[in-house]
Amino acid sequence: MGAVVFVGMSGGVDSALATALLVEQGFDVVGVYMRNWSRDLPGFACPWAEDLADAERVAVSLGIDLEVWDCEEDYRRTVVDYVVDAYARGYTPNPDVMCNQTIKFGTFADHAFARGADLVATGHYARILPADGVHALPRLARAACEHKDQTYFLWRVAAQAFGRVVFPLQDIPSKQEVRAMCAERGLGVENKPDSDGICFVGPVGLRTFLLDSLDRRAGDIVEWETGTVLGRHDGAFLFTIGQRRGLDLGGGPARYVVATDCERNVVYVSADRACPALWTRELELEDVCWISGDVPEAGTYLLRTRHTGPLREMTLEFEEERVLVRFAEPVPAVAPGQSAVVYDGIVCLGGGMVARREAVG
Repeated sequence: MGAVVFVGMSGGVDSALATALLVEQGFDVVGVYMRNWSRDLPGFACPWAEDLADAERVAVSLGIDLEVWDCEEDYRRTVVDYVVDAYARGYTPNPDVMCNQTIKFGTFADHAFARGADLVATGHYARILPADGVHALPRLARAACEHKDQTYFLWRVAAQAFGRVVFPLQDIPSKQEVRAMCAERGLGVENKPDSDGICFVGPVGLRTFLLDSLDRRAGDIVEWETGTVLGRHDGAFLFTIGQRRGLDLGGGPARYVVATDCERNVVYVSADRACPALWTRELELEDVCWISGDVPEAGTYLLRTRHTGPLREMTLEFEEERVLVRFAEPVPAVAPGQSAVVYDGIVCLGGGMVARREAVG
């Protein structure tokens, strides 16, 4: 038998193919379904049992064992509570980033290695460049499938972890090909849709989840330019910069959220897409993590501020304790709390959370 690999199986297309490829490559494969969340929300049933059933069918077809690990308490503490707290303070967090750091390459990896795993694997679209004569540690790089590349969600995982990680999908050029390869192998999940909505509760709207976790707080929707009250909302934490849907302001021009003030519970909007509050030439990063542990030199790099968003050229600067990103031309404003991920070519260096700008109003 080959090296022992514990692979995370979510019941989805990507992890199914990743598992099949590991079996074909001669690894001794153990499948693991991480039960991270099982609570239903009003009107929505958590899909964890259906996902587990799909993972079980794939495991049976491949002739491997599938274990179910209860990670719910760790997930609630490090991901769910973090998300709720961030929104309550007017930030827009990304739960997948924290899940990768604390659960998939934390709880899952630690337990797998304690159980005798040589390697752990997931269905992420990402590439690992091994350590060499120049680089003492493995490097994280963008996958062959640029559209599905998930390095954006992996920037908080330390390089040391990648020395014992396998990403079997790293060289597959498209999700269409992944589905075709699943069909060729008879895995039965090739037509399963990509996950949508909040990662840990399935196809549930963000509003539904937040209003189940936080108290409604009625407040004003205010026009940014004039200070005129245009309407009411159920909580400033429900809105993020650039949002257009869900304002319920009736007729008239489309309006966009330009800022939120959760302390005063005010949402500011504008009908002008050229509104200065919707654009920026500078971001300050906080809670910064560099994958290698070494701070990169100041200079020109690429930055991505949302998954599948454009890679924008920028200048990375360090001013005393501040980490700054500057663009040559204005770019759309980024909500505080969003991940801003730095790349040197195809290599992901790390990143930070976008800090809050000065309050509006």
